[in-house]
Amino acid sequence: MPLPSRRQAIRACALALLPLAVGAQPRSATGAPIRVALIESLSGSFANTGEAVFRNIVWAMERVNARGGVPLPGGAKPLQLARYDSKGTNEEALSALRAAIDDGAHFVLQGNSSATAAALIEAINKHNQREPGRRVVFLNYSAVDPALTNDKCSFWHFRFDAHADMRMAALMDVMREDRALKSVYLIGQDYSFGQAVLREARRQLAAQRPDVAVVGDELHPVGRVKDFAPYAVKIKASGAQAVITGNWGNDLTLLVKAAREVGYDGMFYTFYGNALGAPAALGDAGVGKVVAVADWLPNLPTKGSEDFYRAFRARFPQPQDDYVHMRMQLMVEALAQAMQQAGSTDALPVARALEHASVTLYGQAGRMRAQDHQFQQPLVVGVMDRLDAPGVKFDVEGSGYGFRVVRQIPADKAQMPSTCRMQRP
Repeated sequence: MPLPSRRQAIRACALALLPLAVGAQPRSATGAPIRVALIESLSGSFANTGEAVFRNIVWAMERVNARGGVPLPGGAKPLQLARYDSKGTNEEALSALRAAIDDGAHFVLQGNSSATAAALIEAINKHNQREPGRRVVFLNYSAVDPALTNDKCSFWHFRFDAHADMRMAALMDVMREDRALKSVYLIGQDYSFGQAVLREARRQLAAQRPDVAVVGDELHPVGRVKDFAPYAVKIKASGAQAVITGNWGNDLTLLVKAAREVGYDGMFYTFYGNALGAPAALGDAGVGKVVAVADWLPNLPTKGSEDFYRAFRARFPQPQDDYVHMRMQLMVEALAQAMQQAGSTDALPVARALEHASVTLYGQAGRMRAQDHQFQQPLVVGVMDRLDAPGVKFDVEGSGYGFRVVRQIPADKAQMPSTCRMQRP
């Protein structure tokens, strides 16, 4: 167990978020709120990613609470979000998990590290077996190492993002048509997710574009590189026409900024190049050069999508807060739906209901696959362009650059088989 001083510090970070204003409770909600714990990096190199997630979850829970909370026998209950700072380490994340459980949380959210997600899954599996009266369900919105819903799948873990192999297949769908592409440089963060991205890039290139040469292949420390110039110099010197990377947060922003500064003018095929400073760092050098895959992009050409994005920006109007993901909204909707269907907030019946969740929001839909707890949803691929160019009604973070949708992949085409052999309680 964490020391009392650490516990007090973690609890001091907890915030109750009810509809529209902290502390406001919907009139139709009764009883104690349903406590949900967010375990993320809220300080250190990746604090911006944790805070961006926090805003998404806040908004999603406000929506549920504004309509009266989660209908349950005995009356509706509001959702309440508590923050726990993992400080970017697995050890702190595990301490935060213990604190969250002691504080009464039965539902834990995390995503901005596959290594941390794997550690949490293992800890939750052991805890739930040891203490069935205090079981916990883990909802994952961004940790996309494929193993988490394959060999390491768990009944208590549900992933709401497409995993790395699914995202790579979507990027490859675009790369396959670029017949001028003859060489690529692979670079990623040196942990389970980054390794999985490069491994799958090599596999899919060999299968679909054997004519493309891999002229560079390297991993770098996560969150510790402050100067990517040496990497950018190597990328330029290799003659690579494109870079494939799963980098996120500052590791992506600093990489693309260094590439611009050394004059690299190749393509960037990314998992996360559409947010958190990357477009602004590239500027005009990224127009037509940066490709990103996502579950949703603001310039998806539907009225529902536009309404969704405008609603988020009305809630968070500052350009620096412009980071919204449909999957995080669908995740909270799925959790509320599962509780309502289970008629309970206990982990086991809610998990069983979550296995069959099917949710729709602003025209975007997704469903949970019971076999492996991998959410199935459409994917989109976009290319960076200037604001007001055809197909770019919205820019990113006030940068003057947005992403034009060039490929929409329906859920049935985006799905992949699983090797999961799930043990159910």
